[in-house]
Amino acid sequence: MTAQVELMLDVTDAAGLGAPCHLAVTIHLPDPARVASPPVVCFGFPGGGYGRRYFSFDMPGASGGGEAGWHRAHGWIFASVDHLGVGDSTLPDPALLTYENIAAANHAAVDEVMTRVAAGTVADDFPPVDGAARLGIGQSMGGCFLIVAQGQHATFDGIGVLGYSAIHTVVPSRPGVAPVPMPWMPRGSSLAAPIVLNPADLATNVVADAEGLGQMASQGEHPFAWAFHFDDEPADVVAADMAAGISGPFPPWRSPTAPACAIFMVAPGTVAAEAAVVRVPVLVGVGERDVVPDPWMEPKAYKSASDITVFVCPRMAHMHNFAGTRERLWARTHEWGDTVARTRGEGPAQAGAAAPDRPPPSGRDD
Repeated sequence: MTAQVELMLDVTDAAGLGAPCHLAVTIHLPDPARVASPPVVCFGFPGGGYGRRYFSFDMPGASGGGEAGWHRAHGWIFASVDHLGVGDSTLPDPALLTYENIAAANHAAVDEVMTRVAAGTVADDFPPVDGAARLGIGQSMGGCFLIVAQGQHATFDGIGVLGYSAIHTVVPSRPGVAPVPMPWMPRGSSLAAPIVLNPADLATNVVADAEGLGQMASQGEHPFAWAFHFDDEPADVVAADMAAGISGPFPPWRSPTAPACAIFMVAPGTVAAEAAVVRVPVLVGVGERDVVPDPWMEPKAYKSASDITVFVCPRMAHMHNFAGTRERLWARTHEWGDTVARTRGEGPAQAGAAAPDRPPPSGRDD
């Protein structure tokens, strides 16, 4: 039986960049006899500097195929996706990538995968699965693009926003260490001539980019290490992750590239409008040490959603799938997703429908 399928999906029309664009997608297929009932297709979107294999790499001593393999073993079809500008997907001019065209491309890829799943054309030995719930989970930057896709395209029946704040994403520093200042730039600000709203915070001349972070890391601990990795994680894995692209090679879960527009994600309220219009169930999933300053405030961002779950996983930092407690988050996500699949249609909105008062996005058939 085919357990994994690699696809390059054409999203040229949705991206609207005037050049061919494709997204790399890995579909993890369960045993057809063990497909969840009701069926679920879950799409995983990685964070900045990470690729789709963040969802399928194994920590030392494990062999189940990471989070994707865990959900697959429990009956879900799991599709991990490289955004435009990430991993094996098309790498356009970084200046051309925006929240909008990245989210539109992701939406188109979701539609294509769902079409293939329903038609039974994902793999020769995998039967059609009709009427599956479509879920999206996004870690860090992936959570940002997930909110945008849901707000603008109503892509999913439920969204799991993991390690990203719809209010204000802030990377914490180890206690006693000054935080790394981040530029607050209005979304859509020109990266060539950026509008920075908090120049006083940046007066230390510490630049929160790869070069600046590399300089800081060369003088001691990487400034994001405490926020990204919990204390009991294997030191060699943490070192490989934090050294990627600075003093070491890129491990399989990492991506050498990330969309330049990710710099906007650390400004307060950058996805406020999209978050406010989300009507499907929302899972806010964070580690006890994460970039979401107050997880219990996050429901206020989703002003149109009536079903919001907050889960704070103990002994977990921002990069959830490295934590020793990672299966607790996976199990909680799975329970939440199964509930969404059982109850979809009972709420005020359905996935796949255009957002209120908006025409269907280009490239859609509905």
